[in-house]
Amino acid sequence: MNSRPSEITLKPIGFVRNGITEKSTRRNWDDVISEIVIRPELSQALDNLDEFSHIIVLFWTLRDKHQQLAYKVHPKGSPDLPLVGLLATRSPDRPNPIAKTTVELHERRENILKVKGLDAFEGTLVIDIKPYLPGYDSVEKAKTPGWAKERPANP
Repeated sequence: MNSRPSEITLKPIGFVRNGITEKSTRRNWDDVISEIVIRPELSQALDNLDEFSHIIVLFWTLRDKHQQLAYKVHPKGSPDLPLVGLLATRSPDRPNPIAKTTVELHERRENILKVKGLDAFEGTLVIDIKPYLPGYDSVEKAKTPGWAKERPANP
């Protein structure tokens, strides 16, 4: 029998700086320019990352630990769409509030990455970064339900 940990501990590699707070009304993230400030001791780990046009950012969303999760939700928050299991959606309210966004990498300055399109608030903790590799990160002939085919418009 395998002994598996019942809990894990993550150490953030950095944080987001963009001036957008949770109380902001901004929701059109496509044009948002953010800086990802990486811990200085990890600066060398960023070497050659700027050879990529896009990166994948994994981050820990800010959610109230005591918030009760709904296990069935309407995708995209739309009551016109079917009620489905939470894990079949991209809802930010998750059992572990880990989010993933592919962003355009504009530049690297030492331990700071300037990116476009990161849908994270000021101070959000970044837990990992990966280069976007088209052959690995997009799947040919992927199957999705009809309600998931269109990206929602940003209000």
